[in-house]
Amino acid sequence: MHSKRMILRIICSSDFFAVNIAYVSYSSDILKVDNMSEINQTLVSEFLLLGLSGYPKTEIIYFAVILVMYLVVLIGNSVLIIASIFDSHLHTPMYFFLGNLSFLDICYTSSSVPSTLVSLISKKRNISFSGCAVQMFFGFAMGSTECLLLGMMAFDRYVAICNPLRYPIIMNKVVYVPMASVSWISGGINSVVQTSLAMRLPFCGNNINHFTCEILAVLKLACADISLNIVTMVISNMAFLVLPLLVIFFSYTFILYTILRMNSATGRRKAFSTCSAHLTVVIIFYGTIFFMYAKPKSQDLNGKDKLQTSDKLISLFYGVVTPMLNPIIYSLRNKDVKASVKYLLNQKSIH
Repeated sequence: MHSKRMILRIICSSDFFAVNIAYVSYSSDILKVDNMSEINQTLVSEFLLLGLSGYPKTEIIYFAVILVMYLVVLIGNSVLIIASIFDSHLHTPMYFFLGNLSFLDICYTSSSVPSTLVSLISKKRNISFSGCAVQMFFGFAMGSTECLLLGMMAFDRYVAICNPLRYPIIMNKVVYVPMASVSWISGGINSVVQTSLAMRLPFCGNNINHFTCEILAVLKLACADISLNIVTMVISNMAFLVLPLLVIFFSYTFILYTILRMNSATGRRKAFSTCSAHLTVVIIFYGTIFFMYAKPKSQDLNGKDKLQTSDKLISLFYGVVTPMLNPIIYSLRNKDVKASVKYLLNQKSIH
């Protein structure tokens, strides 16, 4: 007989920090701590990422699509980083945060996409225990850091629009550089905690039903109590998802109030243009998370496999599509970035 146990799914970025409640079935012998010695535990030296193993004919199609998107991620975000470094006109807090966001997107996709591409084309699905831990660490670290960066970028837009005269004083280099540093350090610490707690567990199998070492897929293989993991992820969710989301919400509430009070139509358009790119990224980022993990779960057991496959595909594409869209949105909706890219290209052609 099987008993059910409720766990919280805490997901941000592609696979972490969005709150959702899922039921995971464990056999009664696993749940009985007194009988842990009777569990057939194996020393796991590597994991097997199942991915789309059930659909071999479609793997080459997904390989081509994901490869193209990954190249766009690398090129688009690299261009933004180069522009923000070498163009003095972009040496402002907003573009400093944008450069950090672009670098983060490159790191995040590079930690998971190459191994996924290899598994799709070569059928090599195994990943070492340490490799799985590294992949999980980067996923958590990048997800946590991106949430904080988006919150700080919203605060930057709030100061720029609601307190324009004091903006150079409030958002000076002594302030915005430590803000970004705190985002990276906090994300790293959070990831160390979550990864170490997950990978210290004993596992009863090594088949991960995902493309990457996603923490929930790994925890389903655990043969021990995961209450501590749940508690720490709830705390992490509050700090790295809810808090930045509150900062974004209140920042844009004040921004909207300030814009509506402007007498000049030109001023209102300029203010909207200043924050429209960031707001678009925020909507895509959080909107996709809540769509993926807050949607009702199907009760049709016959369609369970198809549902799991669709969830994995959505998660996979979300982890590539969002980093791909970020530079496109900021380039197409921002005159300064487009002018900077044209300037740098003209300088290169002259030399």
